[in-house]
Amino acid sequence: MNISRDELERARELSWKSFGKVIHFYVPGFTYYYNKYFKSSPLIFPSISITGSFCSLKCEHCGGTILRTMIPATTPSKLLKVCSELKEHGAIGCLISGGCLPNGSVPIDRFIDAISEVKRRFGLTIVVHTGLINFETAKKLKDAGVDAVSVDIIGSNETIREIYHLSCGIEKYAETLEALKKVEIPFTPHVLIGLHYGNIKGEVEALKLISRYDPSALILIVFFPIRGTRMESIKPPPPEAVLDILSKARLLMPKVPIALGCARPKGQHRVKTDVLAVEAGVNAIAFPSLEAIERAKELGLETRFSQVCCSQIYRDAHLKAPE
Repeated sequence: MNISRDELERARELSWKSFGKVIHFYVPGFTYYYNKYFKSSPLIFPSISITGSFCSLKCEHCGGTILRTMIPATTPSKLLKVCSELKEHGAIGCLISGGCLPNGSVPIDRFIDAISEVKRRFGLTIVVHTGLINFETAKKLKDAGVDAVSVDIIGSNETIREIYHLSCGIEKYAETLEALKKVEIPFTPHVLIGLHYGNIKGEVEALKLISRYDPSALILIVFFPIRGTRMESIKPPPPEAVLDILSKARLLMPKVPIALGCARPKGQHRVKTDVLAVEAGVNAIAFPSLEAIERAKELGLETRFSQVCCSQIYRDAHLKAPE
């Protein structure tokens, strides 16, 4: 799958028209990052799992392994304690995530009072990565002061069944988007490119679904094989396929900030994907390759680094440059 130079330039022109010649580079502290342009601080914006390493779905691509990289906080009191300690060590925010229940939801409800207290006492930027969510829970998150909700959106019923092991269909993801839109909380849907065994299946349908709800921002992430999972031998989609989805996203949502998120392959795949994304006018990249930063400078872009989660592009894309 090859994206034409004309398509790439059209996507870039649409982006620059809406957001100017600026690109945001996000380096939250959960992964070490260092080059001549920026060095990360480990506890500035970490990830927390409210279920520890537990996830009942055991999705084919993850199997709960990503949860083991997060700080566990499996009770409301532990969440308060972790956030208090993070604040003492200079944190400015955190991502609160967790494994899913059999119905595809993350059991966030019993933590909402604690999240509200974290916002009130520590003033941290809080991003909550939920699974499927209903109106009542979305409203509670809004009332608790959560800054943004991130949610994975899948556009293929087959992928939902085979990869996520869920018995529901796309309509449940539409209900989630409807709930988030209705309560007017900032929400940043994620689309995992290549989730269906490394193939493109349902990504465009997911984008079309998302576009109906005017999201605060769109985060594109890319499948990469994780050792110990059932998909450890599956190859990721090529960079050109990623850029095809990125360009289609821009055409569908010309005024929505788009970020290339932290979950994507490393090595030369990342270098090529990042550079093409810059050339296509992506608004943000998490943990950018050195080559992407330098390509942005070659194109005359203003580069802005931040240590928060890339979901915050919904806010940052509309900020004026500091004086």
